[in-house]
Amino acid sequence: MKTLPFKNGDTMPAIGLGTWKSKEGEVYKAVMEAIRIGYRHIDCAAIYGNEAEIGQAFKDAIESGLVKREDLWVTSKLWNNSHRKDQVVPALQKTLKDLNLDYLDLYIIHWPVALKEGVGFPGSVEDFLSLDEVSLAETWEGMEQCVDQGLARHIGVSNFSMEKIKNLLTTARIHPEMNQVEMHPYLQQNVLLNYCKNVNIHITAYSPLGSSDRPVHLVKADDPVLLKDETVASIAEKHGCSPAQVLISWAVIRGTSVIPKSVSPERLHQNLEAASVELDDDDMAQISELDRHFRYVNGSTWVREGAYYTTTAELWDE
Repeated sequence: MKTLPFKNGDTMPAIGLGTWKSKEGEVYKAVMEAIRIGYRHIDCAAIYGNEAEIGQAFKDAIESGLVKREDLWVTSKLWNNSHRKDQVVPALQKTLKDLNLDYLDLYIIHWPVALKEGVGFPGSVEDFLSLDEVSLAETWEGMEQCVDQGLARHIGVSNFSMEKIKNLLTTARIHPEMNQVEMHPYLQQNVLLNYCKNVNIHITAYSPLGSSDRPVHLVKADDPVLLKDETVASIAEKHGCSPAQVLISWAVIRGTSVIPKSVSPERLHQNLEAASVELDDDDMAQISELDRHFRYVNGSTWVREGAYYTTTAELWDE
């Protein structure tokens, strides 16, 4: 398994298990099976609502001797309603309690969006806080405290544009080491990827298979279906693998981490086995032609008239 190196010597397995939309009653079995077959990187988030069940899987896997804590890489995310500096450490402590862990390998700011305390998702513009009122720099100070207190070994961001990262770097005492963003052949984000590499920030690609089970409000009838792309299918046939394995291999070859979600034992196996699929230069060249700057998770949830972001272009700085 290819890994991503960190300056303190830690390494992150390139292929991880995503847990967004993994339901209660399913995610425990999925995490246990994933660990059993060799996954060592599990991606979580407080807002997914399933961290307690994942935590039970961690507890059982470690206590049974299936895996050692130090061999796991566990990521979680700070939700938008805990962006004030004094809210960050308590939010992480709640996540650690749910996950049955003493520390996270990586803690990241989930979105560059601030909501009022207690708000899960905004019902109206009144649920938002302005980033002039609660800046990303303030939130980052709280993230740095998580490292200072030994609660997180690494910290980073998610859904941050190049512009937002540049601004954060002007004030950060501890530099972010990860940016988790949507990334796949229809949204290749080459400029952002190259920038992050140049400033020593790793990328984790979410929704790498096209997020076919994304929330219904994000689905439009004419959305392209990545797993049915003809080019991807022809490359899969050439290598005797699945289209999903081509997409995962593509992400790994580009030097990113990738976190496909599944609760199916068969697909868990297939996704992990994508590490052995070796795409050649011609395959990569063909896939490079597929970019259409299309987002399956477009950020429209955070856009409101009168809010900090009034268009998705403002959110993504495009």
